[in-house]
Amino acid sequence: MKIKNQNTLPSKYVLLILVVVCGILLGAERFMDGGGPLSWIANYTIVPMQRGISYVGTWMSDLTDNFATLSDLRKENEQLQERVDQLTIDNTRLSQEQYELERLQELYKLDQNYGDYEKVGAHVIANNGTNWFSSFTIDKGSEDGIRKDMNVLAGSGLAGIVTEVGPNYAQVRAVIDDESNISGMVLSTSDLCVVRGDLTLMEDGRIRFENLPNNDNEIQVGEQVVTSHISSTYLQGLFIGYISEINVDSNNLTRSGYITPAVDFSNLQEVLVITTTKAELTEADGSEDGGE
Repeated sequence: MKIKNQNTLPSKYVLLILVVVCGILLGAERFMDGGGPLSWIANYTIVPMQRGISYVGTWMSDLTDNFATLSDLRKENEQLQERVDQLTIDNTRLSQEQYELERLQELYKLDQNYGDYEKVGAHVIANNGTNWFSSFTIDKGSEDGIRKDMNVLAGSGLAGIVTEVGPNYAQVRAVIDDESNISGMVLSTSDLCVVRGDLTLMEDGRIRFENLPNNDNEIQVGEQVVTSHISSTYLQGLFIGYISEINVDSNNLTRSGYITPAVDFSNLQEVLVITTTKAELTEADGSEDGGE
């Protein structure tokens, strides 16, 4: 048989005691102008809880605002990145167009410098597989009036000569090629020399000249060398380059040295082909002389 605990107060009495205590405390609170025990208890329990809840609420609100701001910043950053990408593309295109314009202006100037000759413009579409254009292929051929031995211009002067022609392409041997052999002339003195290509000199950006007479004519570094009137395949007066070094040969009769070409053979993109060969020009002159 279970024995009932006589020391336990019934729940209704406990509740009654709590109500009485609260009433006493409320009364004391009123008489003590809010400085009673309840105020003291509230100050140490309820108020800190309210402050904590308020802080958490403020933090949650700020966090929500931060998420919204971060989302806006991310969208704005994506838009800015798209704009930067587009501007980069536009800038690259403008740089390419500017570079192409400069090349075409250089080509136009070259065309004006040799205005006595009819010319055809062409693009370089291949070279000999090295970093230097000692020989190269252009995109114009016999269908465009290109023939063997036509002189080719680029940069500021002579680039080479046509050696092979197809219907829509032509092969050009540059003045820097080992097989290139040009009759040249120092422009200031009219002294003749032989200009030879030399692939071993390409890294230095130079070609060689030989057999320049060692006479009383003073020739200095910087003098211009052009094609001479006695050349069998090159038209007269085409600019080859500047003398960069000159020495008296051991026989004391001739001088030799190096020339800086008028063309940058590390980067050829467009050329002008003179559509009259030296042989045709010579024949025309001979016919005119015979008729006089």
